[in-house]
Amino acid sequence: MNALIKVAIANLHAEPNIQSEIADEALYGMPVEIIEHVDEKWAKIRTFYRYEGYCLKENIDVDEALKNTWIEQAKHVVIQSFADVLVSPIIQSEKMITLPRGAFIQVIEDIEVEKGWTKVRLVTGEIGYVRSMWVQERTHVYTLNQAVFREKVVETAFSYLGTPYRWGGKTPAGIDCSGLCSMAYMFNGAYIYRDAKIIDGFPLKAIDQKDIQRGDLLFFPEHVAMYIGDDCYIHSSLGGNEVNVNSLNPKHENYREDLATTITGVGSLF
Repeated sequence: MNALIKVAIANLHAEPNIQSEIADEALYGMPVEIIEHVDEKWAKIRTFYRYEGYCLKENIDVDEALKNTWIEQAKHVVIQSFADVLVSPIIQSEKMITLPRGAFIQVIEDIEVEKGWTKVRLVTGEIGYVRSMWVQERTHVYTLNQAVFREKVVETAFSYLGTPYRWGGKTPAGIDCSGLCSMAYMFNGAYIYRDAKIIDGFPLKAIDQKDIQRGDLLFFPEHVAMYIGDDCYIHSSLGGNEVNVNSLNPKHENYREDLATTITGVGSLF
């Protein structure tokens, strides 16, 4: 990793063209690798979760000294849908930046900070303050305790319930099917492939559908959902316009035949 995302949400395009398909969103504070300088405006980058795309250079910080410090010390993540970073630890203070859920942030321990607030450092090196309940320490490696992981990953997916569908998105402003599943897994220390497929080199492996459990992933043609038990799944669907819950059971009021009859596979970490 040799650079950092310095804007709240940086679009990753399929081609170095602003009109090209948005394949992913890299979030604030995430380390990335610049693998090709296309021109003065564009760079091809690889994210720390190994997804590639073209990003505007104006969205990337390449300060070498800052990068090394940030990667080592930015151990927290935003968990609020959107969190304002303020100049001072008072609600009336000026806003420095608004960070989406999933953004990385560096927490500075300071016992003199007013209760309920946390002192943070931004990618720029600036110091600000955010509500303490809006950030938590990142989970770097997922737990091998299946029961715990399964409950936490489903809980995280449900934190996006009602989020509008956005192609390539993965924040509460808009999220797509693989964005939802990959973010839910990422929050819990598992880095699966960002698109709706299982590929070699990532921890998700194919299992028989009869063995599916809560937190496993259901795959369909160009779509993925998270199984939550009782024949139900949570997903971000263009057809449903938002993150919602549907069922594989024909007798359920939220049954979707178009998905229930086109399952192509099931993936699990375990």
